[in-house]
Amino acid sequence: MQFEMAPFASRPETARGRLFPEAESAFRTCFQRDRDRIIHSSAFRRLKHKTQVFLEHEGDYYRTRLTHSIEVAQVARTICGALGLNSELTEAVALAHDLGHTPFGHTGEDSLDALMQPYGGFDHNAQAIRIVTSLERHYADWDGLNLTWDCLEGIAKHNGPVAAPVPYALAEYDARHDLELGTHASAEAQVAALSDDIAYNHHDIHDGLRAGLFEVEELLGLPIVGACFREVDARYPALDPARRQHEALRRFFGVLVEDVISTSRATAGEIAAESAFDVRHAGRPLVRFSPALWADLKVIRAFLFERMYRAPSVVRMRARASLIVEGLFEGYLATPELLPEEWHDALSDALGEQLETARIVSDYLSGMTDRFATQEYMRLIGPLPE
Repeated sequence: MQFEMAPFASRPETARGRLFPEAESAFRTCFQRDRDRIIHSSAFRRLKHKTQVFLEHEGDYYRTRLTHSIEVAQVARTICGALGLNSELTEAVALAHDLGHTPFGHTGEDSLDALMQPYGGFDHNAQAIRIVTSLERHYADWDGLNLTWDCLEGIAKHNGPVAAPVPYALAEYDARHDLELGTHASAEAQVAALSDDIAYNHHDIHDGLRAGLFEVEELLGLPIVGACFREVDARYPALDPARRQHEALRRFFGVLVEDVISTSRATAGEIAAESAFDVRHAGRPLVRFSPALWADLKVIRAFLFERMYRAPSVVRMRARASLIVEGLFEGYLATPELLPEEWHDALSDALGEQLETARIVSDYLSGMTDRFATQEYMRLIGPLPE
């Protein structure tokens, strides 16, 4: 059910244009075109084989960056509908928000960031901007996807204003096309950020149970989750374990979504925003969890951190992933000619400068899937240790 459009919603007719002007489509809004370009990008397809928590080859059942991004987009559309916001813009931001992730999830990002510290570091949000503004090279008239300012702003700032020092990959583009990094993003981008939180809190519990890292009984003492299981048990006392888990987790999902909607409605009334400009300059997020639910989520995240992200099997995968990223980065940096031929023009433009070469290596390595990075390590360096 779509509610009446809020006065502070983003509207296609007032979008702030593209870096390279284009004629408008006769049958799609500018935000629909943004979404479609993201879906058709090479970087989006590669998310299919990039880790969320478990390595891509661990099992077909676990979430990948692609399935996670689709879940985030679905949640974001639901919340936007209830708040009267533009669901097309929020979907575009949601689908693009993880494009800059390295192989092997946050482990890969942490490793690459450490390796890139002498050259400006690595940040996946900034890399997403680099991908959609430069590294996707399919169109005749420009590099990148030529997304609207509103979409680019949402990708760059969906987690809030970008504080100094601004990652180089974002600073480079911002110097050409000011994204107003010091303000909040649109309400639609804020919805995408909270939808990310909702999706991963829900599916990390699901995947952790599936992987046997903890049992349902251990969740009963957690806030929100425990209450959801007790509600299911009271209503369906003889339910089989798989259905019991599904019913409880979908209730948990619903609690998070409903809290964001009710809290954000109240915050919108407090801010009294009459335009998207007012949202950007409100000085605080409009879309948020209630303080009580946010406190409960911190308890849940602490449990997942201890029992899932630091589980021995996951830690072993992290060590293996770090070894691959470090080995490939050092190998390509020492011998950049190992990069594919299509990257050699960029290397020539770098004129042998170590800084530029490192950033080219980072671009190439961060775009790899888990599977391809593993294969390249074994091809160029040798077998992985057990």
